[in-house]
Amino acid sequence: MRKNHLKPIAAVTGCLALAATLSACGGSSAASDEKVVTVYSADGLKGENGDGWYDKVFKDFEKKTGIKVKYVEGGSGEMVQRAVREKSNTQADVLVTLPPFIQQADSKGLLAAYAPAGSDQVDGADKAADSKWTSVVNNYFGFIYNKKELKSAPATWEELLDGKFKNKIQYSTPGVAGDGTAVLIKAMHDFGGKEPAMAYLKKLQANNVGPSASTGKLAPKVDKGELLAANGDVQMNFAQSKDMPNLGIWFPAKQGGKSTTFALPYAAGLVNKAPHSANGKKLLDFMLSEQAQKDVSAVGGGFSARKDVKGTDANAIELAKLMDGVEVFEPDWSDIGTNLDGYVEAWKSATGS
Repeated sequence: MRKNHLKPIAAVTGCLALAATLSACGGSSAASDEKVVTVYSADGLKGENGDGWYDKVFKDFEKKTGIKVKYVEGGSGEMVQRAVREKSNTQADVLVTLPPFIQQADSKGLLAAYAPAGSDQVDGADKAADSKWTSVVNNYFGFIYNKKELKSAPATWEELLDGKFKNKIQYSTPGVAGDGTAVLIKAMHDFGGKEPAMAYLKKLQANNVGPSASTGKLAPKVDKGELLAANGDVQMNFAQSKDMPNLGIWFPAKQGGKSTTFALPYAAGLVNKAPHSANGKKLLDFMLSEQAQKDVSAVGGGFSARKDVKGTDANAIELAKLMDGVEVFEPDWSDIGTNLDGYVEAWKSATGS
């Protein structure tokens, strides 16, 4: 969710670093023969201490296949933009973003059709009909608050306009961060349209610290009390709360309405003309394997993308309680994908960002 700057997390080293080096080590110089796969991904699934879902999945995948994962993370929008710039010299094999950026990637011709093993068990709303992408981790949009400074979570959007939140609220940048874009989507749903949502966000700007390219960096600020509230998502914040005891997750309602959220899955697709397409397919298969999907809750603090894999671990039970009573709506992703730029411009105009 989602950084503007790029942050290579794990690079391929030694003989696997370059095709030329492979030749020197006695391997093939053909890129397609390299035992490597490159993933461009939104942040949130890799642990701060090497204990996230990606950490385990990539380690298990390498052990099983001998294929090393080269991982680069950033904001969902930034990952798509980077892949667009590289279309004439494709670098990524697998792209993982939040919606509506995975749909945007597809519309820009960045994705190739591939239905990973196990994708038949993914709900139709969580995958493309033409197999261009499929969710690998289910997730929901949410907000966080400091449990030490606030006795209870703010119940409504309107409460955030109170003077005690002056310079104590921050949310990530719409159009750049997946979770930042989600703020617009939820506000438009809860307030009943673009105009009333922008009118509210204009008022909220009086308390807002300012845009943030990274959603993930907001959680430590909330935990320390530098912020009282921020946006996020359930999977990432739940995982972060293991090391940040003051984080609480909540779902704002419009005054007089219900707490709402919507699914914000990590959706993965095979990159068109990927340099290591076969390896990309193997990784997508592995991500949707039964064991990897069981690890989604147990290790990653998220929700399995497969209907036939139900988490029974302590995290899964806690997550189910967290979601109890929260109304889940389904955004019109087609409309959002088509009109995203217009919504972001409306937000910029309303907030002076």
